[in-house]
Amino acid sequence: MSDEHLKTLDIHQILNYLPHRYPFLLIDKVIDYSINERLVAVKNVSANEPFFQGHFPIKPVMPGVLILESMAQASCVLAFLGAGGRPDNMLAYFVGINEARFRQPVEPGDILTIEVEQLRDRPSMSKYKCSAKVQGQVVCDAEILCTRKEM
Repeated sequence: MSDEHLKTLDIHQILNYLPHRYPFLLIDKVIDYSINERLVAVKNVSANEPFFQGHFPIKPVMPGVLILESMAQASCVLAFLGAGGRPDNMLAYFVGINEARFRQPVEPGDILTIEVEQLRDRPSMSKYKCSAKVQGQVVCDAEILCTRKEM
């Protein structure tokens, strides 16, 4: 696929799809997507992340639960792209995870590439196959379940 066909979202556009804000916004850019099919996002992992102060001071490692959260956030962006945007009164909730596996640590300086494939999208529940990679190596994969609800 040539670059002219890539669809991207910058951080300002992502903020229209997610209610999360710093320090809990865990994707920085969407580098490609196809509505109702797939999405690729990146998270630049910085030594300045607040969680590194305590996890772990002697050997900073991104908590696995936050890697999963970054995959859930990318899944929610894909869900709202398919819905034409996020209404002001609507949130997507991370409601389940299946077959999560952590394969290697994520450290400061890494660029986490999150790949999401939509498996099912229904009004009550959406299911996504997700992986997070660093330099092409899978560091985590899981199936993520999300639901969209009015606030």
